[in-house]
Amino acid sequence: MTTLIYYFIRIITKFHTWFLSLNDSSGLMLSDKQLHFLVIGMLGFGMMLVIQPIFNWIAKKNAVVLITFTYVFSFIVCLSFAIEIGQGISGTGDMDFRDILSGLVGFFVFVGIYLVLYAIYRWIKRDKKEKELEQDEHTDQ
Repeated sequence: MTTLIYYFIRIITKFHTWFLSLNDSSGLMLSDKQLHFLVIGMLGFGMMLVIQPIFNWIAKKNAVVLITFTYVFSFIVCLSFAIEIGQGISGTGDMDFRDILSGLVGFFVFVGIYLVLYAIYRWIKRDKKEKELEQDEHTDQ
């Protein structure tokens, strides 16, 4: 886990150094906070431009559960990393990538159980509605 975190830190440091040198060579002389404002702001906005059409398409397909899953999954990944990093810094546990994977597997299992139960509920509800429509048709004749 520590190796993975340091790997990501090295990548981020390379990008940070590149942006700082670009800033210095262009003569803009933006502060670190201004660069964060621009880079993170544009990155987030770019992601919105890509993700919003995908979510709009999903919403039109009436698959709100997929949008919910995507949001919650993103949150769970961030939370899991934060917990592991916190354990490493505070010394209350080992930073272990397998802990994150284990937590995510737990999330998938519980979501899987929910989806099976939800599918059964929807099937029963649809079946009941079809029977009511059939009964109404027989009553009208």
